[in-house]
Amino acid sequence: MKKKNKKTQAKKSTPHAAKPAGSKIGFTPAGDRVLVKPLSQEEGQTTSFGIIIPETAKEKPEQGVVVAVGPGKYDEDVLIPVGVKVGDKIMFNKYGYDEIKIKGVEYFIVSEANILGILN
Repeated sequence: MKKKNKKTQAKKSTPHAAKPAGSKIGFTPAGDRVLVKPLSQEEGQTTSFGIIIPETAKEKPEQGVVVAVGPGKYDEDVLIPVGVKVGDKIMFNKYGYDEIKIKGVEYFIVSEANILGILN
């Protein structure tokens, strides 16, 4: 009976293999991508005092909430997990996303390289 090499087994398993991060909506991003629900203009343009800044241009928001996270990206046989988690409010590049609709709801797919940071 042959024993399997532990290194080979580690490559095949991923931390999200048991339950995909996007299972609630039926979508799991590939690789180091995240699924983001964009914030409305009002949610993204409110000051700390609760004053809403009026919309001056019809631009897409650059902020959103992470809904699902891909397993990560491989580097030299090592899986590097994505640095954000479901529920994080993030800022991303203005043109660094792809728009998709799932069950009639608009989402953005953002690569980890296009995430600028996590909002506190």
